[in-house]
Amino acid sequence: MKKKITRMQFTARQICEVINGKLEGNPEAIVSKLSKIEESDNSSLTFISNPKYETYAESVTAAVLIVNESLAVSSKQVQAVIRVADPYSCLSKLLDVYSQAGQGKQEVAEWCHVGKDTILGNNVSIADFVYIGKNAKIGNNVTLYPHVYVGDECEIGDDTILYSGVKVYPRCVIGKRTIIHSGAVIGADGFGFAPQADGTFQKIQHVGNVVVGNDVEIGANTCVDKATLGSTLIKDGVKLDNLIQIAHNVEVGENTVMAALAGVSGSTKIGKNNMVGGQAGITGHLVIADGTKIQAQAAVIKNIDTPNKGFSGTPAVDAREHYRQLAALKQLPDLIKKIAQLEKKING
Repeated sequence: MKKKITRMQFTARQICEVINGKLEGNPEAIVSKLSKIEESDNSSLTFISNPKYETYAESVTAAVLIVNESLAVSSKQVQAVIRVADPYSCLSKLLDVYSQAGQGKQEVAEWCHVGKDTILGNNVSIADFVYIGKNAKIGNNVTLYPHVYVGDECEIGDDTILYSGVKVYPRCVIGKRTIIHSGAVIGADGFGFAPQADGTFQKIQHVGNVVVGNDVEIGANTCVDKATLGSTLIKDGVKLDNLIQIAHNVEVGENTVMAALAGVSGSTKIGKNNMVGGQAGITGHLVIADGTKIQAQAAVIKNIDTPNKGFSGTPAVDAREHYRQLAALKQLPDLIKKIAQLEKKING
């Protein structure tokens, strides 16, 4: 029977079982912390994945070092080496285990509010000052940190974590194994106002919701607005960085990732497996093909119909075309100078 890893102390043998690696050295080497390769010491677990750090294999001090299957480790200060095909992915798996270990007793705190007819799953952890409205459904193994708000008729799937200060408006649905970080707001009204003859703007009521899929991560202070009608959709596997704006009735396809400060205007449909760089903007009512790569600060103002292409610039164009434009722009001062010289010759 495998021995359970505790939060602050575990052995090389236990780590090797978790990541299914090949162990060299002392199987009972004790790890009490995880460290960057530059800061590792004789109680640390660390890893080498990027080739630029491979020289550390000659000098690093560590209780356990995770490396690829072929890297030579000559340091005498490493107690145990674990070899795997992909050190970075294995570390990610290990961090999941580490973060879940020692979280403490699961309980519903005294100073939280659970509304009428709300259903709580098994093994939930609901902290003080959490508010859950009526007729909500909270799945198994859900964790709600202090000052989380979950509105009426919301659904929160199994194994999901909402960090302190998350606000989920009524009737929104959050999937399984999803993580939402502090300050995120799910389901606020979209930016919809009808201009009037007298120059004022009449608010358009939003009566839809937000549906967030499984295995999604939403960063701190990101906002996902509810639909005017129907649902704003964040599909399975999507990863949203901090400070992102997703407007009403947007659809974000499976396994799409967006970096900080990106913004998507209303009713745009983004395909699956897209990558959106920081500060990029996408205007409303567009369709973005699968596999599109939108570079940082790009402004997308028309549909992207061909999948698996890169775009950059303002307005966004094919990335290769944008680079040619930039190269030409660098030559502009010399070109202007040459034109002035030619004009001077022509004019005598």
